[in-house]
Amino acid sequence: MNVPHTAGSDVVTSSRIFTPASRQHGTSLIEQIMVLAIVAVLGSIAAPSLGHLLTRNQMQVAQTDFIAALQHSREAAVNTDQHTVFCPSLDGSTCSGGTHWEYGWLLGSDADHDNQPDAGSLYTGGGYRGKLTIQSSAGRHFVRFLATGSASGSNLTLLFCQASGTEPALVVVVSNSGRIRGGHASAKQAENCPTKA
Repeated sequence: MNVPHTAGSDVVTSSRIFTPASRQHGTSLIEQIMVLAIVAVLGSIAAPSLGHLLTRNQMQVAQTDFIAALQHSREAAVNTDQHTVFCPSLDGSTCSGGTHWEYGWLLGSDADHDNQPDAGSLYTGGGYRGKLTIQSSAGRHFVRFLATGSASGSNLTLLFCQASGTEPALVVVVSNSGRIRGGHASAKQAENCPTKA
């Protein structure tokens, strides 16, 4: 009897050559859910920090905006050899006489010294209502720059506060000599920020 030499072994021969199935391209549902879970966790960790960053940036932009406008007002006074007034405004054409600047502000020529723009405003700004509180020191409703560039008799401190009070307050200070500077508010100045009830 002829017994093949592979007798007793588990070798199976086939006329077809076995090739593994082609690999699928793409991701499974489980992989997609895991990626979404990781993104959600990372997003929840980063969201508060991003909020603080945006708020701090908004306050710094407002501070820089006011410094630039005050410098422009001072330069306009020197270049035109006329007094200019920088004041809060609700309508963009007259000074409001208030101490809150977040509703808007203007600068204009003030040749007749009535602390109102003579022929309309030269420049207006605003856009911070509901986002920030910007208030001037008590009794200071405007800054008047003289033709010499000084702000004699109308020095001013503007206090920039965030509604929730989580970010440090900022200030812009105009001295009697006309010098304009920005910085962080002192603890005593920050006490004047309105608190959210």
